Amino acid sequence: MLLFLISIAVLVGGYFLYGLLVERVFKIEPERNTPAYSRRDNIDFMPMATWKVFLIQFLNIAGLGPIFGAIMGVMFGPAAFLWIVLGTIFAGAVHDFISGMMSLRSGGMSLPEVVGHELGTGVRQVMRVFSLLLLILVGAVFVINPADLLAGMTPDYLDRVVWIGIIFLYYLLATLLPIDKLIGNLYPVFGFTLLFMAVGLLAVLLFGDVTIPDGITDGLHSRHHDGVPIFPMMFVSIACGAISGFHATQSPMMARCLKNEKLARPIFYGAMVSEGLVALIWAAAAIAFTEGYEGLNSYMASSTPAPLVKEISVTWLGTFGGLLAIIGVIAAPITTGDTALRSARLIAADFLKFDQSKFWKRLALSLPVFALSFLVMLIDFKVLWRYFAWSNQTLAVFTLWACTVYLARKHRAYIITLVPAMFMTAVSISYLMYAPRPEGLGLDLSVSVAAGVAASVAVTGVVMMYIRSIKSGRIKRQFDY
Repeated sequence: MLLFLISIAVLVGGYFLYGLLVERVFKIEPERNTPAYSRRDNIDFMPMATWKVFLIQFLNIAGLGPIFGAIMGVMFGPAAFLWIVLGTIFAGAVHDFISGMMSLRSGGMSLPEVVGHELGTGVRQVMRVFSLLLLILVGAVFVINPADLLAGMTPDYLDRVVWIGIIFLYYLLATLLPIDKLIGNLYPVFGFTLLFMAVGLLAVLLFGDVTIPDGITDGLHSRHHDGVPIFPMMFVSIACGAISGFHATQSPMMARCLKNEKLARPIFYGAMVSEGLVALIWAAAAIAFTEGYEGLNSYMASSTPAPLVKEISVTWLGTFGGLLAIIGVIAAPITTGDTALRSARLIAADFLKFDQSKFWKRLALSLPVFALSFLVMLIDFKVLWRYFAWSNQTLAVFTLWACTVYLARKHRAYIITLVPAMFMTAVSISYLMYAPRPEGLGLDLSVSVAAGVAASVAVTGVVMMYIRSIKSGRIKRQFDY
């Protein structure tokens, strides 16, 4: 219990202390006009109420990530609590805030354009392809589970195929309609539901007859039943609850709706901290409900997080809790998939310079994206998820290096993004080396970690030389922001 309480206190304190420091490093300008007004088109660019923008951003980046990811991550032991807290404060929230502000300053540019502006044309082209593939992958991944659950709760004629069709139709509408229609009206409701469920579980953990066996006194070694090492595996398993590259693809949507730069810290940094809190709560709930890491690993050896989420919710929160769990398990992935595909449309529109004011133009860009997403969905779900997990963290690596270059050339304290960029580079490369085939090379752990560290050092050296070239004037830019 003590580790859990300290984790919550440090995470909340991190928002007010380190979040303020990050904001001052970036130097926000409250008097500056935002894209919501300067580029208003009432489709993708429009000012929205701050509370609504926060809940949309929260659900965009959260979904089931801080629930399922936290449960799978805490199987590694108490180190998960430390990573959720430290990762959120020093990596994830910084990643989300700086990348969100860079999009805001550039007129709401999508992630590949922002990263490409900092790291060069070659990286821009890679990011365009990589981001689109990741978002299409997300759209496919977050159709299958909801469709299966809905098929199991409805008459036989509403089978999996029918529900996939219905979900895809919703995705298409959410991608094409102005952002204040479906997304602007549905997301706040689902976002509130996700937060309400977390608050209910927190109350049970704090005031109920519950023991949280955090096991911190026994050390930080891995408790995973398969003997999986903490590094790099835990840092990929816990993505949305600590740092996730997917977030940076979503932030431009809200950067196009933000009324003032002074709201950026509550929206971008604050939504990530809120997600970290949700992850802490579910991690604690999982080990408390199963009575420890051994019990959790035993449960998960023959199951998935979804039944455990439902069982915890029904047992601790009653019938209403069970309803919230069902809504969360079904609606949360759907609301991640639809914004992923909407972001894919915006990314394609940005690099093709294809105006989106007309409905038929939005439809013309969306149909190929949906066709690719449907084809990807035919791949085995477990394979899809493994590739999604690694590509998600790799995207965060590119984003953090772009943030580092931006801060460096603005003569700001770029160490706030340099350190997490170096760490996540080591994580991403180590995972690729160590993970079993086919998603990795299946090498020895020590070799994999050495390769990851070496790659991180090498990339750091290249980026430092690149920064010096920028500052010396050898590398020119057509525009700045």
